[in-house]
Amino acid sequence: MLVLDALMNAVRSASDYNHEAQSRPASILWPDGERQWEKTVARLQVDMPELFVLGDFNAARRTGPAIWLRCVVARAVTEGEIPGDVLPILYLPGVSRKDLRAVESCSDALKPIVELQYTGALWSQENGKDWTVLAFLKAEQGGLGLDVVQDAATKDAMQQAVVRLLDEDTDALRDRRLGADYFLSILAGGSPDKNMLLWLDQGDVFRSQRTNDEWQAFVAVSESRTGLNPERDGILSAVARLATHDSGEWRSIWQLPTYSRAHAPSDDAGSGSLCYRSIAWWMAAVERCPRGDAANRVGRARKLYSV
Repeated sequence: MLVLDALMNAVRSASDYNHEAQSRPASILWPDGERQWEKTVARLQVDMPELFVLGDFNAARRTGPAIWLRCVVARAVTEGEIPGDVLPILYLPGVSRKDLRAVESCSDALKPIVELQYTGALWSQENGKDWTVLAFLKAEQGGLGLDVVQDAATKDAMQQAVVRLLDEDTDALRDRRLGADYFLSILAGGSPDKNMLLWLDQGDVFRSQRTNDEWQAFVAVSESRTGLNPERDGILSAVARLATHDSGEWRSIWQLPTYSRAHAPSDDAGSGSLCYRSIAWWMAAVERCPRGDAANRVGRARKLYSV
């Protein structure tokens, strides 16, 4: 099951009730005072036609002010109409459960839906707090029960990667400890080793195809794993380290089939980018160098490469 599916199931389950003792709720309120889930809404709405959002009116995006959302719950609008047996879910960015409880002091703009906390259901933690991303990942009750580091760096990386996180397999996450490097790696686009090779191959094109957050995540993961900062050190330094592959991290990159010595392109290869061919040239140059310390091999390789 994907994190996306688990999240949708959890939100929808807030409507569960005792049919013998309770009335069916009118809607589900999803308060999010810290706006932690806001980036995921567009993705969720693809699979949740019942998900509406508090904000400026835009019927196509199922977004509108509180008075319009109240009309949605009352089935009094044609925009975003949903089947009668499906409960509307109202996502409230910037509104906490505490804000809803403060009936007398809440803003006029929010008042049309305040009553829904009594006639409807709330998706919130058992302790009454809003569901944060961290809480949902860690909680055994109502969440995924995962092992997540709770330091500031991890929380920041988690928030940046929350949309990409939706497509992760929950079963694959249960056997690992999730820290900043993990969240940055999925934000950067998957395997750190493959991303390093793609950058070496594509150069500026790799950078241009990524958002600033994705690029900075790639830089942070690369520096953490290999000691190389792509922004500061550049491609040639990375090529030199790949050619010598003297550390475990660089060895794992070297051993990927695409760039192993057996599959490296020849010096006169007519295809591939300059970065791709330069790796092959560096590899060939290093192989011709006498065996010695890494610095000596790289120095000799530089001379051969420049000829």
